[in-house]
Amino acid sequence: MKLPRRNFLHIAAGAAALPALARIARAQAYPTRPVRIIVGFAAGGTADVTSRLIAQWLSERLGQQFVVENRTGAGGNLAAEAVVRSPADGYTLLYFSSSHAFSATLYEKLNYNLIRDIAAVASVTLVPSVMEVNPLIAPKTIPEFIAYAKANPGMINMAAAGAGSATHIYGELFKMMAGVDLVPVQYRGSGPALTDLISGQVQVMFDQLPGSIEHIRARKLRPLGVTTTTRLESLPNVPTIGEFVPGYEALLWQGIGAPKNTPTPIVDKLNREINAALIDPKFMTRLADLGAAAFPGSSADFSELVAEEIEKWGRVIRAANIKAE
Repeated sequence: MKLPRRNFLHIAAGAAALPALARIARAQAYPTRPVRIIVGFAAGGTADVTSRLIAQWLSERLGQQFVVENRTGAGGNLAAEAVVRSPADGYTLLYFSSSHAFSATLYEKLNYNLIRDIAAVASVTLVPSVMEVNPLIAPKTIPEFIAYAKANPGMINMAAAGAGSATHIYGELFKMMAGVDLVPVQYRGSGPALTDLISGQVQVMFDQLPGSIEHIRARKLRPLGVTTTTRLESLPNVPTIGEFVPGYEALLWQGIGAPKNTPTPIVDKLNREINAALIDPKFMTRLADLGAAAFPGSSADFSELVAEEIEKWGRVIRAANIKAE
């Protein structure tokens, strides 16, 4: 039987729309089974704790378990690789951070490309850092520290939680912008670095605020400046580094990613639910207690941030000739 052309075109258009309708239906039903959030960092750290807060929120909002799985190694890259190899169906997510942006330049060969292979779903937190010194050294302000460092080139030791860590790279950015010569001393994590900073074995560190704030309150460390562009409520009397080194800014961000080509309706649904958490007063307070700030936004905004961060920190890493350990 011959179909009239108009009827044929209607049927063909309807058939072409079926896959899209099916994707929308799946997204509306999503999730229908447990979802894994793979975290590339150890249990107990900031990324682990904040990812579990988000997992709990999503579990309660979406009616399925969101389960955090820690897969450590290679600065979070093993976790990213596992997500890249997973189906793009929204059931395997990545909790990623600034560390992954560093890795894009730190590692000569990676089995994935962050921009090409990971869809930025939603930003979650911003974690400020603080430039701090041992109270026994003379400088009490950033201008005094810069003058002291220039008068003693190569004599000031800068603690870092490993080559290519945020503590290391933030310090290298300061060195470049302030024109000072600090000697990086690498440790296996922030804990040992802080111990030596407090004891006076090293003189300065650019540490994430959550790990240092109690030592600052106990006056075991002297804060000179925060890495944000505005002063922090938790340290209202501490200036920003940018007040004395114009343009300086360094923030550790964390967020949720998914394999590229994850259906847009699923990405949008996750973004919407995560942003609902980030404007919830109780959730915001829990993040603040950890020294982190809620960082809501669209998936497009987050994708743009990731690209900008890869470019920014790539310049610093190449200029300082930093290599991954």
